[in-house]
Amino acid sequence: MTRIKFMCSTACLALLAGNAALADVTPEQVWENWKSLSTSYGQSMTTGSEAREGDTLVIRGIDLTSKNEGAEAVIHLDEVRLKDQGDGTVEMTMSDASTMTVKTEADGDLPATTTSLNMGMSGQRILVSGTPEEARYDFTVQNVSLALGAIEGPKDVPTDLKVEATLRGMSGSYLVSGAADKVVTSTVVADSLGITMSGTNPEDNSKIDLKADMSGLTGQSTSKIIGGDVSDLVAALKAGSAMDGSFAYAGGTLDMKVDGADGPMQVSASNTGGSLSFAMDAARLAYGGTAKDAQVTLSGAQIPFPQVNFGYKEGAFNLLMPVSKSDTPADFAFLTKIIGLTVSDEIWGMLDPTAQLPRDPVNVVLDTKGKVTLTVDLMNEAEMAALGEGAPGEINALDINELQVTAAGAEVTGSGALTFDNSDMETYGGVPAPTGQIDLKAVGVNALLDKLMAMGLVPEDQMMGTRMMLGMFAKVDPSAPDTMTSTLEFKDKHFFANGMQLQ
Repeated sequence: MTRIKFMCSTACLALLAGNAALADVTPEQVWENWKSLSTSYGQSMTTGSEAREGDTLVIRGIDLTSKNEGAEAVIHLDEVRLKDQGDGTVEMTMSDASTMTVKTEADGDLPATTTSLNMGMSGQRILVSGTPEEARYDFTVQNVSLALGAIEGPKDVPTDLKVEATLRGMSGSYLVSGAADKVVTSTVVADSLGITMSGTNPEDNSKIDLKADMSGLTGQSTSKIIGGDVSDLVAALKAGSAMDGSFAYAGGTLDMKVDGADGPMQVSASNTGGSLSFAMDAARLAYGGTAKDAQVTLSGAQIPFPQVNFGYKEGAFNLLMPVSKSDTPADFAFLTKIIGLTVSDEIWGMLDPTAQLPRDPVNVVLDTKGKVTLTVDLMNEAEMAALGEGAPGEINALDINELQVTAAGAEVTGSGALTFDNSDMETYGGVPAPTGQIDLKAVGVNALLDKLMAMGLVPEDQMMGTRMMLGMFAKVDPSAPDTMTSTLEFKDKHFFANGMQLQ
């Protein structure tokens, strides 16, 4: 957790420091602003030289250092040139190559590490315009690359490990508004992103070779920085800082080959696009994503078929949760969805060799929202450690917006709403006593049970018990074939199924 926070904070500091620098319209203003903001972000800076060369301020030998909780990151730039365009704008260029070194101290089972990264930019142009109070810069970069140099410390790092990411055809703009408190908005597009990785595991000499590509990338973000200090992310959020953004891509592919002691294996995957979104402030954390038309193919010595295929038409997830303790309930939400999941006939043949089950696509949807009251700050490590195994808060309400499970010719759907009495943890064995109702509908379940029994997957005596249980909780709908409905109600500390009291 500590290392993750440090890495996130370091990335934010480097980006924001750069953005703030671009908020000025003369070379000297740009540089002075950059230095002062680096200090406010908890960074230290050293330079080899700073001098005017005609209409350009040239800074050489720049080292930006960030330290946080047993970790240190140093970014080295050979040169930054800030050229006065003579029309109120500044052109900024940086060295095509730069480096970043990250050192972490030992933490429990994790050893101390030193990681070096090589960064490159080609075909770059950054033009700054506007005023110091509201500066805009537009940029284009032909290629941006990030390559692993070395990892020192862990014993299990492959000596031939290679990792590289390349962003191609990137352009966009940033708008920086404000003085001490700032709002930074950005839009970015890129033609493609490519990632490659290869290496040999020193323990068993297994080899991996991976290649991933994404196309048609777009992104936007907004960051509100209050007080000019984000080195302590938790404190910055409590002061009023906030951030949100979204990312989308038009398509992606993945090819991975592994050659180990058990033989080779290959994985190929593709989709036709997807998205990610995030938001964070002092009260909440939210993130989500989607993917479309995903296809995966597996083959290898450990798979008893030439290859296995599976895929889905649509996948999605979403999470909204509070992060700060409060005396009043706060919103939460959770969504997981997969539509049109299919698997190859080889898998179906193992499960159902006589083809008795319908091989229709599988759908699973769970869409919920509700209210919870937190008694601790989830981002406060001391409070979470003191909590131990206890619950960090109370659930106040739960709404099931949609429940759907479709598989093998049967479908279950439902919805409902519950509230909870957290003062009563006895009635339902340690669970807050609920009040409310859940409505369920099942179609084709009896036919599915008959087929499972005919296939020998469920013994007849167990099937009898299953049908008796269904009879307790569900009733037959006479207006539709093989259809059952169920109304589950929690009322006055009692539990009812279709009006029959079961507790």
